Amino acid sequence: MDRWTGVVNVSLSKGGTGPFFKIAASLLLSPFKTLAVPSINAIFFRGDRVEGTGDPLIERLSDSQSLLATLLSKFQNSAVNAWVVEASTYNGAFAMYREMIPTVNSRGEPECYDPVGFPAASSITSFISDCVNQIQDKLSTSISKESIPPTSSQKTIVLGFSKGGTVVNQLVTEISSLAIQDTSKSVHTSTHHNSENFIFPTCSEGFLSSISEFHYIDVGLNCSGAYLTDKAIIKNLGNYLVNNDHCISFFLHGTPRQWNDPYRPWIKKEKDLMLHLLREEACKSEGKLKVLERFYLGDKNPSLHMHFEIIDAVNLS
Repeated sequence: MDRWTGVVNVSLSKGGTGPFFKIAASLLLSPFKTLAVPSINAIFFRGDRVEGTGDPLIERLSDSQSLLATLLSKFQNSAVNAWVVEASTYNGAFAMYREMIPTVNSRGEPECYDPVGFPAASSITSFISDCVNQIQDKLSTSISKESIPPTSSQKTIVLGFSKGGTVVNQLVTEISSLAIQDTSKSVHTSTHHNSENFIFPTCSEGFLSSISEFHYIDVGLNCSGAYLTDKAIIKNLGNYLVNNDHCISFFLHGTPRQWNDPYRPWIKKEKDLMLHLLREEACKSEGKLKVLERFYLGDKNPSLHMHFEIIDAVNLS
């Protein structure tokens, strides 16, 4: 199937005056060269900037379009739309996902994860919708409405690499908050209504209810917060899944660069605690919550090279 592939710059500010998210996208096209409806949307959130290393692998996987090609290769024979998202703002090398995580400090590190107002979900649905509109304008076509699948069958896979894992944590927190709101009816209603462009959910609740997988890819911070360790959040997530028609799989992928770092031992401790909490809830979830841990390159010494090498090596199945 043919694709439209390129880079789109979008802003959440009124009038599109910036700051801009740089988003590399590869979208399915129908035989009539209109945007086709995917069965999967895969969204990859990048980490801090790494420049001038002289390492060909790091340089390749620091480029959004090269990263997009690698991501697509993981979904062979799938009707997938792929999106690689850079933070809209950097403080030096530090990625600042402030629109999605309002509590981040000057280094882009979250002080906490607060679900009020669904800042991550609302930001993502807004800028992806803007991307779709811009791409439609470039194609000068509408969306193919042939063989449109039921909305409930369209899934979203969210991947966070390095600091991009903080966006994953924020989204998990936002889904968890649905358990303590009387929203089960509105979620299902909006899930049906939200597909006005049929490419991607256009409301926060519809987007959150479409997420089927979270992938943490060698995440880590220079402070706590790389993994969720709040028992109440994980418990509420489990309760929400049990009481709704929603299943989520968690994949925790790591290398010695993060999980064996003697100078940042909290990363492994947080990972182990989150893994324990997820497994506890999985046992009570009637099969709606699944969790898997994968360790890569364990026979090598920790390095920045391996931190990027995992992107090539990661198994998403």
